[in-house]
Amino acid sequence: MVRRAVVGAAGVVLLCTVLVGLLWAFQRHLIYLPDAGPVPPAAEAVPGARDVVLETEDGLRLAGWFVPGRTPHAPGVLVANGNGGHRGMRAPLARALAAEGLAVLLFDYRGYGGNPGSPSEAGLALDARAARTYLLDRAQVPPDRLVYFGESLGAAVATELASEHPPAGLVLRSPFVDLAAVGGEHYPFLPVRSLLRDRYPVAELVRRVQVPTTVVYGGADSIVPPAQSRAVADAAARLHRVVEVPGADHNDLVLLTGEEVVTAVVELARPSLRGPP
Repeated sequence: MVRRAVVGAAGVVLLCTVLVGLLWAFQRHLIYLPDAGPVPPAAEAVPGARDVVLETEDGLRLAGWFVPGRTPHAPGVLVANGNGGHRGMRAPLARALAAEGLAVLLFDYRGYGGNPGSPSEAGLALDARAARTYLLDRAQVPPDRLVYFGESLGAAVATELASEHPPAGLVLRSPFVDLAAVGGEHYPFLPVRSLLRDRYPVAELVRRVQVPTTVVYGGADSIVPPAQSRAVADAAARLHRVVEVPGADHNDLVLLTGEEVVTAVVELARPSLRGPP
């Protein structure tokens, strides 16, 4: 009986070791859920939009859509997507922001929307920098009128970008404290923090971001617990506003194009609406 117990325990250990090894090797397939397309032409998805190409520092050419603002010096919005889908799924947001007169850039990360490359934390940081460069150099958006909008995982991407290249304002929709914290909510039986290669420390970085920051989250979010979004708001160095959308889950349309989301972006893009610091 002792021998059987030892053999059984060894089998369990071996199984756990194999499982952890597989999770280590394939973890990015669980984190990043790209949709390769097809992605329609920009003008078909957003009136007035045009197809653009972003060039990253490591030599990738990424596809995006740019919607010019109502005036040549209109404020601009850099949209950092979440971990799923492609830019076409954010077209309703671009239409809503464009209707407010704002310039908007939607783009896909490496490995998304037919783009080359494979996603990673370091890679997405380079992609966001390429988007910012396009808006400033090619689209001529004034740097003091550029707002970053990050959705879920994109909130981490936008916060990292803001920590190095401060915008006029930062809007974080459904942000998590860090990737391990949200991963632990969904895989409590795994040593998530020890396994993860990509960290995305949102709460840590937002402490260094000295620009008005608004946090928007759904009160019934089943992907990123509302408490984590509130913790990010508590950590923000210059919190402008916290907006809870009661009853909203992570992927509900109201968190994409709802009045609360659009207003949060518009008021940071237009200083006259922002109020005193």
